[in-house]
Amino acid sequence: MAKKKAPASAGTPAIVALTSAQADFTVHAYEHDPAHPSYGEEAAQAMGVSPDRVFKTLVAEVDGVLVVAVVPVSGSLDLKALAAAVSGKRAAMADPALAERTTGYVRGGISPLGQRKRLRTVVDRSATGHATICVSAGRRGLEVELPPATLTTLTEATLAPIARA
Repeated sequence: MAKKKAPASAGTPAIVALTSAQADFTVHAYEHDPAHPSYGEEAAQAMGVSPDRVFKTLVAEVDGVLVVAVVPVSGSLDLKALAAAVSGKRAAMADPALAERTTGYVRGGISPLGQRKRLRTVVDRSATGHATICVSAGRRGLEVELPPATLTTLTEATLAPIARA
């Protein structure tokens, strides 16, 4: 994959982090429809990419500590598996306003990269089955495509089976 520069208007913290790391990535922009019921499915359809290659970024609380979970949009997050992956006991989805304040991104545009406060990150192991995956670039209607190893390296993520089909 060739490294692609993003347009100046797309200089989100996620893209800045990827550029600073000299990572190989491709930016995909599409027109976001506020009426669409699923940000991730909308992204997959707009880019013509299989939903199992597009990953959503979710923020959960595990034993009172915020944790980022990155799972395919074709599935859902298994909260028990997430808790186990970080040696926790109990996990629940984080309050959306808290997730937005902590990451610096809006819901539907939360990226695992370039967050205001770096959170522990767990990426579903299925990501390694693809040469590249897509994650939010930090804004609704903007995705980055990159190798899973790049994502896990830059976020210092743990790989674990945290998704349910």
